[in-house]
Amino acid sequence: MSGKVIAEAEHQPASFAWTPESEAQIAMYLARYPAGRQASAVLPLLDLAQRQHDNWIPLAAIDAIAERLGMARIRVLEVATFYTMFNLAPVGRWFLQACTTTPCWLRGSDQMMLCIKDKLGLESHGSTADGQFSLLEVECLGGCVNAPILQVNDDFYEDMDYETTAQLIDALKRGEPPAVGSMKGRLTSQSIAGPTSLTSLKNSDGVPPWFAAQKAAAGGGDD
Repeated sequence: MSGKVIAEAEHQPASFAWTPESEAQIAMYLARYPAGRQASAVLPLLDLAQRQHDNWIPLAAIDAIAERLGMARIRVLEVATFYTMFNLAPVGRWFLQACTTTPCWLRGSDQMMLCIKDKLGLESHGSTADGQFSLLEVECLGGCVNAPILQVNDDFYEDMDYETTAQLIDALKRGEPPAVGSMKGRLTSQSIAGPTSLTSLKNSDGVPPWFAAQKAAAGGGDD
């Protein structure tokens, strides 16, 4: 459990009960596995408990999962403490998961982290006093092609630097999260300057039709 923060006793609810919606999901998950193999559903049940309980998993939910799956409590805790995706203590409304692994670091994640510290006063495992933001430094998020990456709750924001991080934080403070993806307008994983191949066929605006169609589908208009 090294590095994993578990909520103090005063923050732990006395009990945890699955909602009817969660029960339906649990039945679906358990049906995927043969009898005696219910423990295989521990990951989806941890995720389900976290989504039901304000984006963190109390110990009472760990007990509920252990009971439902016929597992020892420590076995469920072993899984919950291994993955950074699971929170065992309350987090802010906007949970920032910052990748600083080699590809993101080479592309300037230090500036992203500096901006978070300058604007929010946060370092890893920290939360703002108003409960709006929490920060966790994580390992590779798998979006290296558009590094640096900052995950906010379930969403990826790409091409982060000091300025784009500041823009993102300001938007989140207003309760207006921007469209997910590149904060610099990159379409999927193409060159930041735009398409570099299949450019001979262009519409009246000088843009390849396939590029214009993809950009419009991504919400970027036809420019």
